Amino acid sequence: MGRDKALLSYHGRTQIETVQELLSPLVVSAHLSCRPGQWPGRFPSLPRIEDLPAWEGKGPSGGILSAMDTRPEAAWLVVACDLPWLTADTLQDLIDRRDPACIATAYRSSSDGLPEPLCAIYEPAAADRLKAFVADGKTCPRKFLIRSGIPLLALKDPHALDNVNNAEEYEAAWRQLRGKESG
Repeated sequence: MGRDKALLSYHGRTQIETVQELLSPLVVSAHLSCRPGQWPGRFPSLPRIEDLPAWEGKGPSGGILSAMDTRPEAAWLVVACDLPWLTADTLQDLIDRRDPACIATAYRSSSDGLPEPLCAIYEPAAADRLKAFVADGKTCPRKFLIRSGIPLLALKDPHALDNVNNAEEYEAAWRQLRGKESG
C-alpha cells in the first residue's frame, strides 16, 4: 500500500475511527490492537492493547493473543482495519450467529471459500490452541481457523469483507464508496 491502511479514509474519517464507530454499540469495549509505540498520541479515546513481548512480530495472531492474554475470560470480536465495505449489519449478523461451543465464529470468504480470520469472534477456548499454533512457528490466523475445522458462515453481502491492499484498490474503493454515499 505504501502507507498505513488503518489511517486511510473512505467515509470522512480513518478506518480505525470507522471500525470503532461500527463496534461501539455492539461490544462492551472496543480496543485498538497495535505494536508497542504505534500511533503515539493518536486515538486517545480508544483503549489500546499493544502486542505483548511474547507475541511481538507475530502479526495479527500476536494481536489476538495479546488481547486474549489481557482478558482471558473474554470472547474477542476481531476486525481488521482494511475493510471499507464492512457494515454494522455484517457485524451484528456475526454476533447473532456466534457459536460459543466452537473456538471461533467466522465467515467464509466470498472470494476463495476460506475462513475470514479478521472479522471473527475468538472464544476463550481458542487461546491455548492458538498459542500452540504460534509456538510451532505458524502465525497465519486463517490457517489456524482452517486447521481448527470450525463451521463457516455465509456472508449476506458477499462484498462486505473485501479488503484493500494497494493504492489502485484504495482509489477504486474510495470512488465507489463516495458514489454510494452521494447517491
